[in-house]
Amino acid sequence: MVRKIEGATRIPVPGGKVIDEHVGRVNSGDEAVSIAHMIAPPGWEEPAQTPAFTEYTVVLRGTVLVEHAGGTLEVSAGESVVTEAGEKVRYSTGSEGAEYIAVCLPAFSPDSAQREAI
Repeated sequence: MVRKIEGATRIPVPGGKVIDEHVGRVNSGDEAVSIAHMIAPPGWEEPAQTPAFTEYTVVLRGTVLVEHAGGTLEVSAGESVVTEAGEKVRYSTGSEGAEYIAVCLPAFSPDSAQREAI
């Protein structure tokens, strides 16, 4: 079935990051995949997580930092990163902040992100 999605749903998160979910559990009821447009301010960071989903991130502007068991990756505009389900990661941004698209399989949910307590 062809479906048109009229717009995104803004998902509130602390720390000044903006998440606009276009496809996923909240906006379209899809549980198999989520696609979100994110804007994170300079110096933004979130707790480490061990998600139950694979995440594909395409950086449009700025730099996303991804801490993982092997070190820290700097992913800049025009680059992408894939993090596998069950892999402990921590996301933050560089001094310019970042704008990026995140695709999660299966769809993101706060529970499936399995974030560590602050």
